[in-house]
Amino acid sequence: MLQVKVTKMNDLKFEKNLFVPLKTGRKIDEFYSAEGGVMPGTNTVITGDPGVGKTTVLLDLIADMNNKGKRVLFVSGEMNQIDMVGYVRRFPKFGDVPILFMGDQADEDPLEVLRGAFEEGYDCVLIDSIAEIAVMIQDYYGGTYKGATTKLLTLLEEQNMGDNDRKINTASLLIQQVTKSGSFAGSNRIKHMTTAMGHLKFDNEGGRYLAFSKNRRGGNMNKFYFNLNTKNQVNWMYEAPANAE
Repeated sequence: MLQVKVTKMNDLKFEKNLFVPLKTGRKIDEFYSAEGGVMPGTNTVITGDPGVGKTTVLLDLIADMNNKGKRVLFVSGEMNQIDMVGYVRRFPKFGDVPILFMGDQADEDPLEVLRGAFEEGYDCVLIDSIAEIAVMIQDYYGGTYKGATTKLLTLLEEQNMGDNDRKINTASLLIQQVTKSGSFAGSNRIKHMTTAMGHLKFDNEGGRYLAFSKNRRGGNMNKFYFNLNTKNQVNWMYEAPANAE
């Protein structure tokens, strides 16, 4: 007979730093958790309309964490060095964010590349995007896209639990694509394993906003408007622009 382990909630023991949020020092912190900030050991999926600014918004977030002394990593499956130069010219603070360009490791096992990078023990890792990294894994190992996604998510869950040299419960920010109709593109396991799911959208007047449809750690569930017209950082506006619906 299969031996099943049942645990009482009071028997679960974790380090206190697991409950200390990763803060940016800006208003956006209250949207990620009730504690105010991205929580260690969590996975947050961000989807978004094409061109809404998914990469920019999340790079802005981890750049602020980096400036607060946290160890962050940007894993890029979509951009190359030339693309990144354009970002840094517009947002100079992005220039201090460590980047792993997965395209530079095209002939290597992508899971081992990620595992080797994660071994450093980062407080927060941004992956752009789940789809691109999963395709790299599928190309290397064969099998299905769903199976490749599962391999990636398993690796991320190991990092959530502190499977790295510094025993850091890494938080992951994961960009995921949507279909042309705006539906979530990906396996249901992504939805189930995530702590929070946020969506970057355009309103009917072209205004940009962030809203969460799921957040196990609390946080503000209202729309939070922003624009990309300022230099060096995303401009977050708690209230909607006057012409927004």
